[in-house]
Amino acid sequence: MNDARYNEAHVWASIDDHGMVVIGISEYAQEQLGDIVYVELPEIGQEVSAGDEIAVIESVKTTSEIAAPVTGTIYMINEDLADRPELINESPLEDGWLFRIEPDDIDEQSELMSEADYIQFVEDEA
Repeated sequence: MNDARYNEAHVWASIDDHGMVVIGISEYAQEQLGDIVYVELPEIGQEVSAGDEIAVIESVKTTSEIAAPVTGTIYMINEDLADRPELINESPLEDGWLFRIEPDDIDEQSELMSEADYIQFVEDEA
């Protein structure tokens, strides 16, 4: 997803062909978490605001809460993660997406960091 934008919590957001915002965690985040063993996703139809903690990822190392990077309504969840949470480790930017949000404001996603800015942010954080 070459148009992905990132926040400081290592969550990415990308707009799909239907105008939905696809959400996942970054390559860096999945590396820090280690082997992911369980994912708790929000309910379809749930209204969320940017910053709301709406999902949980459990790994062998820790539990991490995932906040919505944009405001809107949960449109779809990645049901494959119920049986195969390791998809996040294997393909965090493709098959390991978490959920899709129907955004209240499509431009809200553009307020997140570009990939280049995110890479610099991770390097500065290390």
